[in-house]
Amino acid sequence: MSELPIHLVFITFEIFIPHSGSLKSKRKVVRSLKDRLVNKFNASIVEAGYLDQWQRAIIAAAMISTSKRRLDSQVGALRKIFEEEHDIELLKANIEWL
Repeated sequence: MSELPIHLVFITFEIFIPHSGSLKSKRKVVRSLKDRLVNKFNASIVEAGYLDQWQRAIIAAAMISTSKRRLDSQVGALRKIFEEEHDIELLKANIEWL
């Protein structure tokens, strides 16, 4: 039996939430975004940074597949969601292939 290649991508998105006036409102925006991403991409998503700042967050995502082409497509779609989301501004994205 031949082994299929396994591709893993780890992405971090640093975001600014300009209309957030409290940690509670920030968490609402982040939770909504995380839920949508999990449902759409079946990815592992976590808020990974700036946990105590009410206008910034780092969202980390991990996806795995035997098809690098499929992951490339999903990474592009994931980034597009962050770029087009009206409640946030994407400050930085970092993509690592493992």
